[in-house]
Amino acid sequence: MRPDTPAENVDHTAEAARLERTAGLYPEDAEALLLQSAAHLELAGDRPAATTLYDRLLSSSDSLENPHLIRALKAANLWEYGHEAEARAIIDGIRATAPRDPAPWVIVAESLEAHDELEAAHKTFTEGVTLLLADVPEPPPHACHPLLFGRHRVRRMLGAGHDDWDVLADTLHSSPVPLDELHDPKRVWSLGSDNPAELRAEISRLRAELGAYREELSRPFPVAVLHWPTDELAELVAAYPTLSDEYPSHEEHLATIEASLRELAASGTANLGIVTGTVPSYEAFAASEASSPADTDLLPQYATTLAARGRATEWPPERGAGCWCGSGRPYGGCHGASV
Repeated sequence: MRPDTPAENVDHTAEAARLERTAGLYPEDAEALLLQSAAHLELAGDRPAATTLYDRLLSSSDSLENPHLIRALKAANLWEYGHEAEARAIIDGIRATAPRDPAPWVIVAESLEAHDELEAAHKTFTEGVTLLLADVPEPPPHACHPLLFGRHRVRRMLGAGHDDWDVLADTLHSSPVPLDELHDPKRVWSLGSDNPAELRAEISRLRAELGAYREELSRPFPVAVLHWPTDELAELVAAYPTLSDEYPSHEEHLATIEASLRELAASGTANLGIVTGTVPSYEAFAASEASSPADTDLLPQYATTLAARGRATEWPPERGAGCWCGSGRPYGGCHGASV
């Protein structure tokens, strides 16, 4: 059940509880499941309980994949039920930390925008765009589009003229209704108009926005390649020696991943990603499929399942980001050296 399902069609409190129970059964997916649970709690109006879940994640001893995202969601939630000072402090901390993921930037900027802090929202959107897209060849990563669109929207409300980032946003926008029209501050007047032509025009704009939203929701999960960290691969091969034919060495495994992804990209395959496996997770998956972990045919199925759960990271990494292999070096100086 998606958190965007209307309240009249779902018991959000019950769905939050179900997701929290599921997180206990699948610890490797706990972060994603608990974030969904918190979203349902927010929709149910139980914002303090949602904050409790965000705090639970942030205080976890396990390493988090998206700590900045969790903090951003917590800040936006806190502000909605009266904890403005704490929300602002978290937002300031996120901006100072300058995460390389666009999602936290979008969330905190939209939170500022929702509370009529337009100048601060504009500054936040601009900081995120400048950090993530400066020196990045066009077209920018899809995940950065909301940054550009949000910045465009706020600038229209501030009455600012177009700049180069706005032109890029216009170029990326695929709806038949231009961004300038969708982000027109005067649109709210149309909703109270008695003029049928104005109402029809507004209905057309709303349909365009809904179409773009549906397109975003329907984006397929990435075509993902399975990656085993050094320790996990050693444990896997030790437990299932026949897999040594599939994985002769960790170095060769990493080289094969990069080569496979480049080959897929060259063939025109879009939306590529990498999923990272763990032996316990893989064994649990094999058991659910009534199969042996030693079966090599199970490996791509496992990768697809992880991608469908939202576990994939985009490939290639953004400029300046760390390499997917976990070496700690920038991708351009590691497996992306010849890109």
